[in-house]
Amino acid sequence: MNRRRLLLAGLAAPLAGCVTQTRVVDLEALRQQVTDTELAFAKTMADRDHAAFVRFVAEEAVFLNSGKPLRGRDAIAAHWQRFYTAPAAPFSWKPDLVEVLPSGTLAQSIGPVMNPAGKVFARFYSVWRLEASGVWRIVFDNGYEFCDCSSKSPSATSNSGPPRAGQGFSADTFAAAPG
Repeated sequence: MNRRRLLLAGLAAPLAGCVTQTRVVDLEALRQQVTDTELAFAKTMADRDHAAFVRFVAEEAVFLNSGKPLRGRDAIAAHWQRFYTAPAAPFSWKPDLVEVLPSGTLAQSIGPVMNPAGKVFARFYSVWRLEASGVWRIVFDNGYEFCDCSSKSPSATSNSGPPRAGQGFSADTFAAAPG
């Protein structure tokens, strides 16, 4: 019986080491990956490449669209097609903040949305998931109109800042971006 216990203990010891080992995540490298991914995603608009845009969208993604969610890659692709039809991009975006969970599998990117003249009129929030294939794909997207509070009266700025439930902007806000 002692022999059997010794054999089992000998087999269990290496397995116990596997259980207690943790994966080391380089958050800075992952932040850079997500930043690069967001920039490449934004470049699809500048390049007028709708097919490339769609490849960044997860199959089950949800774009919140001002309280009228677009659910799934196909619905998002169909809705956003209109922004890729004109020769010039109606807007652009870039991240100014990217954070990654310690697990290294989920990230958020945030940044300004600019009209063709480069004036900021909105901010976006995107959530990215690292898929099993090693590719980052967007799973949630939302945004809100940006208030240039320096040029408005105090009463006109009361609705500035992140939206509450049911507020925000839809992709149609981009089409009507102030020039």
